[in-house]
Amino acid sequence: MKTIDLNCDMGESYGAWKMGNDAEVMRYITSANIACGFHGGDPATIRKTVALALERGVAIGAHPSLPDRQGFGRRVMQIKPQEMYDLVVYQAGAVEAFARAAGARLHHVKCHGALYNMAATDEALSEAMVRAVKDLGVMLYALSNSKNHAVAKKAGIPVAGEVFADRGYADDGTLAPRDLPGGLIEDPAQAVKQALAMIEQGYVTSLSGRRVPVAADTLCLHGDQPGAVAFARALRQAFSEKGISIAAP
Repeated sequence: MKTIDLNCDMGESYGAWKMGNDAEVMRYITSANIACGFHGGDPATIRKTVALALERGVAIGAHPSLPDRQGFGRRVMQIKPQEMYDLVVYQAGAVEAFARAAGARLHHVKCHGALYNMAATDEALSEAMVRAVKDLGVMLYALSNSKNHAVAKKAGIPVAGEVFADRGYADDGTLAPRDLPGGLIEDPAQAVKQALAMIEQGYVTSLSGRRVPVAADTLCLHGDQPGAVAFARALRQAFSEKGISIAAP
């Protein structure tokens, strides 16, 4: 029987601004990537999201970002490797502290947006991110078959290759820009089809039609998607029908 982790980016509300339906989505997932305050999230939201995850038996992860609330962490910034290290350790420390206060522990780090995509193709930034996660003593979720994934495996740290049900792919296995046609998948049926191909057959079809090999350890669902609950429900139903179990790595 195949097993997949279903993770979701969560806790991205900030003050009076609400994002996503975390309480409902949490029922369907096995790992939560909790925003740390740099692109979304605030102390109260982190605390509440940690509590929700603990209540549902969901693995608690930190979701660090570039310092970019206005751009939701999706605008590229020029940073040095040491800044990458500091950003990851500082932000993960916030989620780790709330997890510890709730009697739980931090399970993983998965970076957000531009920070994630930058590490996927930049070796020096990947090495700094891997060093930070190693020093934190947790697992890294990295884009499957990316430079970040390879650097983590070479360093010998626990790493899960991440694939995406609701994003389009470029021919090189990186995520296609969201503003490209097909860059964001909004049809649950299409997302399920893509997820099953990645899990069962080990490939994803790029926007140009090329089959790109992937290693699917963890499957991401974006919590800021308007249809996140419907996506989560459809994925869980499809996994059940195909005999695919779900569990955090």
